[in-house]
Parts: sequence; structure tokens; C-alpha cells
Amino acid sequence: MTTSDTPDTGYLPAMLNPFEPGFFDDPYSRYKAVREQDPVHTTLIGAIALLRYEDVHRVLRDTSMSVEERHSNLQFPPPADPELAALVAGRSDRGTRVMLNLDPPDHHRLRRLVSKVFTPKMIEELRPRIQQLVDEHLDAAAAHGGEVDVIAEVAFPLPFVVISEMLGIPAGQDRDQLREWSGAIVKTFDPILSDDEQRAAIHAADNLDELIRSLISWKRDHADDDLLSALIAAEDEGDRLDEEELIAQTMLLYIAGHETTVNLIGNGTLALLRNRDQLALLSSDPNLAVNAVEELLRFDSPVQMSRRVTLAPITIGDRDIEAGSVLMTALGSANHDPAKWGPNADELDLRRDNARDHMSFGGGFHSCLGAHLARLEGQVAMSTLARRFPNIELATDTPEWNGRIVLRGLSRLPVTLT
Repeated sequence: MTTSDTPDTGYLPAMLNPFEPGFFDDPYSRYKAVREQDPVHTTLIGAIALLRYEDVHRVLRDTSMSVEERHSNLQFPPPADPELAALVAGRSDRGTRVMLNLDPPDHHRLRRLVSKVFTPKMIEELRPRIQQLVDEHLDAAAAHGGEVDVIAEVAFPLPFVVISEMLGIPAGQDRDQLREWSGAIVKTFDPILSDDEQRAAIHAADNLDELIRSLISWKRDHADDDLLSALIAAEDEGDRLDEEELIAQTMLLYIAGHETTVNLIGNGTLALLRNRDQLALLSSDPNLAVNAVEELLRFDSPVQMSRRVTLAPITIGDRDIEAGSVLMTALGSANHDPAKWGPNADELDLRRDNARDHMSFGGGFHSCLGAHLARLEGQVAMSTLARRFPNIELATDTPEWNGRIVLRGLSRLPVTLT
């Protein structure tokens, strides 16, 4: 594609800029333009975005890559505000104990311990409870009548309650406060934050850290049949999680355990409402639920980017890349690459044969630990919604996006349950 062939969307040719107006409404047309012109693309911040499925698939499975920031040549200056700079410096090690941000052997050790108590069998046993929660929330939403917000009524409370119950977090915790803290923390996954966003994230992480420490302390004396108690007791060949590791993995499970699923249910519901023929298919065929969720994950991924750092020079396509480079694997772009998905890559097809090949859960040994839980919650929530309310209608032409670059989702999705 030449510059003159580029659709007149108001964007600069071959520039991936999520701060351009309209990007969050439709990032996929922008990915397409850049993928066709510059698929190994140097972004505005110096990281290299990979937009082709083949490149993303390769890099995420490349065991020679790192996820640890200390190996990166891409360094950002401290905040200009001295108070904020001191806050950031004082928490420089935060996140360094989370398996998501660690290379082997540390990653493998932590994942092995957590995986002992977070198994697919354990997740599948939650199906009746998840169905019960979906039914209860849809009953309450229907009782309201008129306009209902899918995010507030279903997409957020379902995974929030499930992961809270799994971890054994008391039901009395302020749900709105916890959601605010979680939202502030996941904003740090984005490559650029304002000073206010950094402050909010620091204070939110401090508060959630304090809450988790108190819960762990209580659980040590009051062990129960829950995930947090199991994590405290988890052992593998004499190895256990130490206190800081336990806090870090618990915070990861709690935040990841609901934030991405909120986006899956919200994004998926919007896609179905904009593709009425596919909504009708799901409404009439409950057996389609499993493949439908895979296709909805592909079509509008809750996670749009995943980072790797090169430890040695590498060639991708016709581009030589030096050691220490930050590679941003554009999962959302890979999921729409016609080289993988064919000429209907930008269409929603719940019967797509290879939908499960999507990259929405990453790949390699850093693939999403919570994929089974997200899939199950998405299957139950969206198939039940489609079956019970086949005539559901969007109540707005302009859904509200959360403004996050990495964890793409909606803030509100008003509908009428006709």
C-alpha cells in the first residue's frame, strides 16, 4: 500500500499513534494501514511494534526473549515533579516479584507453585456457580427495565465476585473502591502515563498491597477452602512462596482475574450487537458458545499488546534489531492479519474453524494463566445473555471506551433488554 492508497482516516500514514482521535473506537483499521506499510514498526516512544501474526507468534514463543525491564535500552526519565519522582523511586522494585515480569528460572518456579492450585479442573468446577451468578445478574438487570449498562450489571460484577470468592476475599469489601484501585493499577500496563495516572496507580497499589497483607495474615490463622489459603500452603519439592512473592502473585491473580474478563464480556457483547446475524446464531445454538468465545477473543481482544525485550540481535522480516530492544507484539493486529485469517479477517464469524489460534492470551510460557477461567466466564455470560435476550438492542451509537492502550475495554455499554 502506498501513501496515496491509505484511507483518509485523519491519521498520519504508517504511524501507530493511539493518542490520535478515534483510535479507541476502531484500532483495527489503523493496525491494518500500518501492518501493510511497516509491519515491523518503530513507535513514537522507540519500542518496535510487530503487527503480523507470523512475527507475533514467533516472538511470543521465543525462549531467548526477556520480559524484564532491566535488559531494555528504552529508558524513560523520572517525572519532573520531585514529589512524584520520589514516590516512583521509592517503589522501583514493585512488580519485580510478579511472575508476569520475570524470566526463567524465577518465572517457572513461581508459575509452577501457583499452577498447583489454579488448575483447569478447579476452574471447570466453578461452572454451576458462574451460571448462578450470571442468572442472578441478568434477573436483576431485567427487573430494572428500560436501559441497562452491561458493564456495571454483568461484565464487571461476574468476574469480580468469582475471583473474590476464589481467593477468599470477604464479601463486605467495597466493590467500587476495589474496582477503582484495580483500574488505576492496570493503567500502568500502558506505555505512557500522565503524572496524575502515576500518582493514582501508586496510591492504589499501596492500598491493595495493605489489604492483601492483612488478608494473608488472617488466612494464616484461619485457613479455608479457598485459593489464597492454598497459595499460602502451596509447596513443590520443599519450595514455597515467600511473603513478598505471595503478595505479588495474589495481587496479579486478583487484578488479572477480573479486569481482562470484564473487557472480554463487554467487547464481545458489543461485537454481537453490531453483528445481529451472529447474535442470532449464538441465541439459537448453545453448543456454539465455546467457539463463539474464541472468535470474540480474536475479533476484539481484551489484551492488545504484550512486551518482550531482545537479549541478542535478531532479524524480523527485513529488519535487523539490536539487543535491548523492546518489542511490542500487537496481539490485536495479529488477530486481524489476513495472512492468517483470510480475506474475512475483519469480519465476525462465530463458526470460524481456526478461531482458537488467536493470540489474545499471549503465547509461550508466559501465556495467560487465567485463560481457562476467562473462557468459562465468557462462554456462560454471553451465551446466556444471547439466549435469554435475543432481541437485546444497543442504547447508544457511541459506546464509552476506557482509554487504555493495552487492556482494551468499555467503561459503559448501555442496552435495552427487549
